[in-house]
Amino acid sequence: ATLVALAFGTLIALAAGLLLLRASPRTALEEGRRLLDSVGWAAILPQMLASLGAVFALAGVGDVVGDLSSSVIPAGNLAAAVIAFGLGMALFTMVMGNAFAAFPVMIAAIGLPVLIREHHASAAVICAIGMLAGFCGTLMTPMAANFNLVPAVLLELRDRYGVIRRQVPTALVLLVVNIAFIYLFAF
Repeated sequence: ATLVALAFGTLIALAAGLLLLRASPRTALEEGRRLLDSVGWAAILPQMLASLGAVFALAGVGDVVGDLSSSVIPAGNLAAAVIAFGLGMALFTMVMGNAFAAFPVMIAAIGLPVLIREHHASAAVICAIGMLAGFCGTLMTPMAANFNLVPAVLLELRDRYGVIRRQVPTALVLLVVNIAFIYLFAF
């Protein structure tokens, strides 16, 4: 249903854009190709990183991270578990470059065993807000090249990392808010 709705939304937006701009469908195709040529290899980076996250999860990286975090998180301490999950999502996203890659690992490590099973958290809240915490990491890393480096190139900025520097304060505030939201709304 999600993909069908996305396809319908795309077609409606295309029709609205063509009507508003009085353009031909060929213009939309040519500009789409031009933009994809400008972005280049980074266009498929999110799909590749999500696949890498699935491979990491299947390889048991989540279990290893879970074992390491269990030695740091005091047993039964809900606040420490929530903070570890939120920070873990952001930090692992910074390393991987994409929250979709970090998600399977952090859910297997802390989300499912500690927050959902042990503390009976709402899986929907943990997953949704956990992804938002991961996206905070996306804002702070050059590994998320398609979000942070490509715009700098397209905008011809002198500072290659200027986009990241501007996003870090917002990302840190949002990370704290997301961790607080997990703590407040998941239990």
